[in-house]
Amino acid sequence: MQRPSLSALAAPLAAALVADAVRLRLGIDRVAGATIVDAGIAHPGGLEAGRRIAELCMGGLGRVTLQADAQAERWPFLVAMHSADPVLACLGSQYAGWSLSHQDDAGSFFALGSGPGRAMARKETLFDELGYGDTGDHAVLVLESGTVPPAPLVERIAGDCGVAAERLTLVLTPTESLAGTVQIVARCLEVAMHKVHALGFPLDRVVDGIGSAPLPPPGKGFVAAMGRTNDAILFGGIVQLFVAGPEDAAADLAHRLPSTGSRDYGRPFAEVFAAVNKDFYAIDPLLFAPARVVVTALDTGRSFHGGQLAPAMLDRSFGG
Repeated sequence: MQRPSLSALAAPLAAALVADAVRLRLGIDRVAGATIVDAGIAHPGGLEAGRRIAELCMGGLGRVTLQADAQAERWPFLVAMHSADPVLACLGSQYAGWSLSHQDDAGSFFALGSGPGRAMARKETLFDELGYGDTGDHAVLVLESGTVPPAPLVERIAGDCGVAAERLTLVLTPTESLAGTVQIVARCLEVAMHKVHALGFPLDRVVDGIGSAPLPPPGKGFVAAMGRTNDAILFGGIVQLFVAGPEDAAADLAHRLPSTGSRDYGRPFAEVFAAVNKDFYAIDPLLFAPARVVVTALDTGRSFHGGQLAPAMLDRSFGG
């Protein structure tokens, strides 16, 4: 089956983001010739910027919207997303899987890269599993960072993607910013797909996917912001996957996929993070999943449900 070019789909989205920078309250700068989009460091950005960045992060294969939730009492708005190719949009593009770091006399920089440029660099073994690689004349990455990457790292990223630095766009979204909040919560479907992969469910059986999670207020400081965006998914996220194959496999996936099955479930993420001395890798990886899932077996039309929403935990995390 022919697969689309993430780079080709994302290029016009990146160009439009830059063209609309003033009305989206974004800053545009250059580092080593590359375009740097500031969505929350020195420029405020906002919800709409975050929504569009989230679609860019999905490589042009996903749709992200901001919606009202008439059933919610305290947190009445949510971020909704869907993709007709959730494997490629989420794992091949949106997943923050490229570790980017640089250290010199001026200091150190670290961020995880997500977005369509990952498929051009193919630095992760995940792309061997997906059987996918991409080429193009323009590369885009989204970095969850509150600082601008140094020029040597920017040049290295461009080289790894196989483009000139002038053809590279890096979008920076601090966790504490409005844009950062939206684009992280918009990963609800991606978080589900990552756990699907971790559980060993065949990715080629995932035909379609849709999800949503409540929009939290930005946290004050990195840990609080990271906690709230994670909790939006862990305690308020809902995902429905449409899968091929036997329905007993769909039922098993619905049972194992939600966050409720993790040993670390039951406390706000910031508390879990503090309890392991801020060692992210000491947290049970099975925690990272939506609160509630529906898995529909397309071969039979039956749907299977797992997990549950926890609005009291959202109140505890979001505050106010």
